[in-house]
Amino acid sequence: MSEFKSGSNLEKVLKAGHFAFTGECGPPQGANVEHLKEKAGYLKGCVDAVNITDNQTAVVRMSSWAASLILLQEGIEPNFQMVCRDRNRLAIQSDILGVYAHGIRNMLCLSGDHQKFGNHPDAKNVFDIDSMQLIYTAKTMRDEGKFLNGQDLDVAPELFIGAASNPFAEPFEFRVHRLAKKIAAGADFIQTQCIYNMDKFREFMKRAVDMGLHEKCYILAGVTPMKSVGMARYMAKAVPGMDVPNDLVKRLQGAGKGKVAEEGIKFALEQIEEFKEMEGIAGVHLMAIEWEHKVPEIAERAGVLPRPSV
Repeated sequence: MSEFKSGSNLEKVLKAGHFAFTGECGPPQGANVEHLKEKAGYLKGCVDAVNITDNQTAVVRMSSWAASLILLQEGIEPNFQMVCRDRNRLAIQSDILGVYAHGIRNMLCLSGDHQKFGNHPDAKNVFDIDSMQLIYTAKTMRDEGKFLNGQDLDVAPELFIGAASNPFAEPFEFRVHRLAKKIAAGADFIQTQCIYNMDKFREFMKRAVDMGLHEKCYILAGVTPMKSVGMARYMAKAVPGMDVPNDLVKRLQGAGKGKVAEEGIKFALEQIEEFKEMEGIAGVHLMAIEWEHKVPEIAERAGVLPRPSV
């Protein structure tokens, strides 16, 4: 693991050997600051950092950096997400400097969903660089104090650099090697896509551990509780790279009227318990999509409270 220290609370938790617990909050489709504060308030004290998504699914929302600053003012540590879809390398490096100047210390580097999936399908994308190069850019600015063109910068942005990993996209055999490439590019921590196929994820982690990747980077397992059978079917059929086993859909169907959401939470809790003991897993990233008010209950039942003070 890197000896670098960014001042990030999440980094301190992980380096102290605690089981990390992060959350997620999507900014509003408008300028409703109070609604954002309300959603984020449920996560305060329950997680070590909160991911702020960047126009996720290519739907226009309040900017990630602006929402991150609002959380920072509320005493919540944000994990600022940046996608390559909407920015060229000038804007990317400028925003990295900007968020660091305002006190943000975590950054998650993503390529970004293609605009055809969102609410402005005719928008022109950028994709000047990809997520691998974005990780490298952030690391170069931080560790070498240089821009991508080799020019020196004055004060380096000392960010704790994260990346995403999807263990389930095809070809499956390549996924662990793509993870290795992101770690080699400079990722300090990894948050995975939502996990439902536990058998396949166990195999993915076995391969990651066999390659020693868990010794080079902190890996957080992605958990999203299912709210309904409809949500399970949608994620199984319509979300690229998602693997939802039929057995899980049948389990939710068999829960009975009014009990599906509870069954979804129970499955998430079972996952968290296994991840606590799984070799190579340093924590959980809980993505309670528009279900932030359930995070305190899930955290309590998962036995991850109180969060460590470091």
